[in-house]
Amino acid sequence: MISSNDIHKEEVKRNGLKMLELIRKNIEKPLSEEEIRELAYKVAYERVEANINIGEFVYNVNLGRSEIMKWVNSSGFPVEQLQSILEDINSLFDRFSYHAVKKYTEIKDEQLQEKISFIDQTHKERLAILGQMSSSFVHEFRNPLTAILGFSKLIKNEYPDIKYMDIILQELDQLNYRITQFLHVSKKEVNLGEKDSHSLGELFHELLEFIYPSMIDGDVQISLNVEPHLRVYANKNELRQVFLNILLNSIDALQQIRHKREININCQVQSERVEIRISNNGPAIPKETIHTIFEPFFTTKELGTGIGLYVCKKIIEKHHGEIGCTSDDRFTTFCITLPLFSSGDVL
Repeated sequence: MISSNDIHKEEVKRNGLKMLELIRKNIEKPLSEEEIRELAYKVAYERVEANINIGEFVYNVNLGRSEIMKWVNSSGFPVEQLQSILEDINSLFDRFSYHAVKKYTEIKDEQLQEKISFIDQTHKERLAILGQMSSSFVHEFRNPLTAILGFSKLIKNEYPDIKYMDIILQELDQLNYRITQFLHVSKKEVNLGEKDSHSLGELFHELLEFIYPSMIDGDVQISLNVEPHLRVYANKNELRQVFLNILLNSIDALQQIRHKREININCQVQSERVEIRISNNGPAIPKETIHTIFEPFFTTKELGTGIGLYVCKKIIEKHHGEIGCTSDDRFTTFCITLPLFSSGDVL
């Protein structure tokens, strides 16, 4: 079987004759594995270059095997004398096919990885351009926003009874927060600011007090289990942003279920690192999307920006930590690991 567009169609015939020669040699004296691999690798490279499905190669090998077997069986020698020869021929074909298909698969995998690397690099370059555009764009917004926010606070101080001023300030703060997120995305490095030793227990207690209205409104129960005296050396505001983002996302996700809504926070030491696990019993994240949730601008929310988890990932990595997510029908869990605080961390 030879395709009309096979650039190595003449080599297919020559390779068949070379295989026949190997069979003859193998009958006289067993071949080394290197002798078999030499022809098998040659065929594998040619099949890749011809861009022909490996199925044609396997078909031709088995066809050749059948022809050889017919010829040997009709040679007139007694069956008991032919048995060992037939077994050797079968073994030779099997080893040849194994080496050729294995090499073919390796070459194809390498080519696939090269394509994936190229796509990833192109994606990164486009994100870099988008980041530059975003940075310029949001800076243009931030200057007037800062002025509006500042004067609104002055008005609030001078006229504390103005109706809806609290809502206006809250929305302005939220807008400022979103702009800060976009700036994080557009920068190659996250500016962590000053770091210090912080108690994870205290940090989470403060967060739970802050989001208590959201917990009540969403009918969500949160349990906190933190090992005593567990501390990390980090920028408190940055970590607060990470945990707050995950907790608020979890509360949003839990609104899709009707049974008891739970979030469990567990912090413990694992191999000289702090492991923080934030789990919720909401709907599972689909397998086809869970590996992309930390990509910039990926979101499943109707009004989401898709940069929250991306910023979280950058912050954790700049703290020399790791963040990941697993999800099934029972729990969706965000796992964060950070270096454990030691006295030597303080400058």
